[in-house]
Amino acid sequence: MIWHFMNDSKSKLAFGAPVFLVGFMAAGKSTAGRALAQKLSFQFVDLDDKIEARAQKTVREIFAEFGESHFRQLEREAIQACGELKNTIIALGGGAYVAEENRAILRTIGTTVWLDCPLDVCLSRIIADGSRPLAKSEEEMRELLNKRLPAYSQANIRLEVDKKSAEQIAEEIIAILSS
Repeated sequence: MIWHFMNDSKSKLAFGAPVFLVGFMAAGKSTAGRALAQKLSFQFVDLDDKIEARAQKTVREIFAEFGESHFRQLEREAIQACGELKNTIIALGGGAYVAEENRAILRTIGTTVWLDCPLDVCLSRIIADGSRPLAKSEEEMRELLNKRLPAYSQANIRLEVDKKSAEQIAEEIIAILSS
């Protein structure tokens, strides 16, 4: 099922506005984003990678040394910097779309696509390598997802991605943005 929340998504894409992929951790934002960027001949940016490069620390190290609020400030600054990008697919971290301020900025910059992935699929993809600072027990992850769902539902487009390959997701996003 595909839901459209905004009528001017196509016009923004035609002008080279960025497309932001939002959703829970391990929903496939980076993987599908790379496939989408390749199909459109756009550049791909993983926002967490940009934050890590600027801070010269991993997301986990930023959380451990400075706390989540500091990370969220770095995230907001990185989102604001995306306003300068054209022809770019950007994968946001799982919590980036939760803050209303971020959503407001993103609405003015480009189009947001929520990759709606079931929690059990996300959990099966999360590697227990300690790189995700908010990855906890299944119960805590379910609670975190439930808290984030109202924010995710405000994306311009919702795309259910369960059992779809990155290429299928990319093709569906292109079809939506081209219609």
